[in-house]
Amino acid sequence: MSDAATQSLTRTGRVWNFGDHVSTDLIMPGAILWNHVTTPEARKAAIMPQRPGWAAREVRHGDLILAGKNFGCGSSRPAPRILARDLGLSCVVAESFSRLFQRNAVNIGFPVLICPGISTFAQEGDVVEVHFDTGTVRNLTSLREIVGEPYPPDSPPGQLLRLGGLEPFLQKWLEEHPEARRV
Repeated sequence: MSDAATQSLTRTGRVWNFGDHVSTDLIMPGAILWNHVTTPEARKAAIMPQRPGWAAREVRHGDLILAGKNFGCGSSRPAPRILARDLGLSCVVAESFSRLFQRNAVNIGFPVLICPGISTFAQEGDVVEVHFDTGTVRNLTSLREIVGEPYPPDSPPGQLLRLGGLEPFLQKWLEEHPEARRV
């Protein structure tokens, strides 16, 4: 593809820890979506209701989540988009993800990384650096390192993440393959 698809994908941020089985219902309760709450402030107040005030008062742009098993389980709510857009989180690293959550995240260009052992790797407030091309997670506070499942730059998910998601990926592909527009 392009140079953008081969760039290193790295995120650095302050850690927020969450446990196992954080469902999309916990990330964004259905009542908020069903009632068409559209302002970012109102959505922030409802995100992660099991930690009142977390999204509205504590999260800063660039922070990241470290989580246990099955992060994003449940419905197909737009949780990755909410985490990225409304909270400004830089990524989620978890022991495992719901397949649908992981696919949706990659499709919108929101980085997620599977990393066994991550749930006990860092304390809340630590600063970590996540290298998606190698799967390496470095705790800059404790100087520890752990390795998860990478997204190499030349892999399809790696290209999607580096280009910002499926839509920019397809736009770039069509620019590079103008003959495909004739169909």
